[in-house]
Amino acid sequence: MIDRLAVPLPWLDRAGRLSWLKLAVFLACIAPALYLAAAFRLDALGAKPITALIHATGEWAVRFLLFSLAISPLRRIADWGKVLVVRRMLGITVMAYAVAHLALYAIDQNLVLTKVASEIALRLYLTIGFVALIGLIALGLTSTDAAIRNLGPNWHRLHRLVYTIAVLALVHYFLQSKIDVSDPVFSAGLFLLLMGWRAMRRFKLPERPWSLLLLAILGGLATAGLEAAWYGLASGVPASLVLAANLDFSGPIRPAWWVLATGLLMPALALLRGARATGRTARPGGSGRDRVAAPRAAPTRAAVSEPLSPSA
Repeated sequence: MIDRLAVPLPWLDRAGRLSWLKLAVFLACIAPALYLAAAFRLDALGAKPITALIHATGEWAVRFLLFSLAISPLRRIADWGKVLVVRRMLGITVMAYAVAHLALYAIDQNLVLTKVASEIALRLYLTIGFVALIGLIALGLTSTDAAIRNLGPNWHRLHRLVYTIAVLALVHYFLQSKIDVSDPVFSAGLFLLLMGWRAMRRFKLPERPWSLLLLAILGGLATAGLEAAWYGLASGVPASLVLAANLDFSGPIRPAWWVLATGLLMPALALLRGARATGRTARPGGSGRDRVAAPRAAPTRAAVSEPLSPSA
């Protein structure tokens, strides 16, 4: 009789208990796939449904990759250690959508694998995307506890490749988008924001609400500059026109503003964390010295060894 499943249910914690956080994230991970499957079944994806599925699965792979990279900032800024338990799930989800992305492309090529291989070899954006996919598969296959034990320190070195993979995925996203690159620009802006936070950690800069506000503003400005540079290089559109479009609110809101709005969540979370800490200090029962001196529980191995998003 088998007491335990070889592959534990994704909504259970390591003790086999239901984790509402893991259940919510699991449902969020499969929701886009279920929606796309239903839309395909109902013939609601337009004249080229396979092409629509190819684009959608690639876009969701990038989104979930960014979600996985946001776990560390969320944990530290909001002081929410429990969020670490979903990082592995997000990493596997990225790999699943990326594999589906390639599989659908092969279906679109009538499963002629020689043609698929030649296209990947001859088209730069497909080559870049395929390299990113290989990297995601490598990270996904080494996301198990056994792989973590066997690889030792090399596991962390391997999983730091997630940053390079993210860059490759974003370049692939830009190149295949052709004319309108609003979505890739927004994704790239979020990536710059997340890497900016990691740079703050790397250089031990203060993580105060004011510094996180400055990071959000710089992230928005960098996104606007990236959009202007891309259109200037790819289409010859003057950078001044693209930058001016960011101040024209009669049309769609430009990606830089969405990145700024997302970045503002960081100082807001920092303020909320500070308010909670002040409330705990003001509670009766024990001196502030006692509460400050109380050590935090050491993180478990499961908490520090999740894939696709190094703790730094």
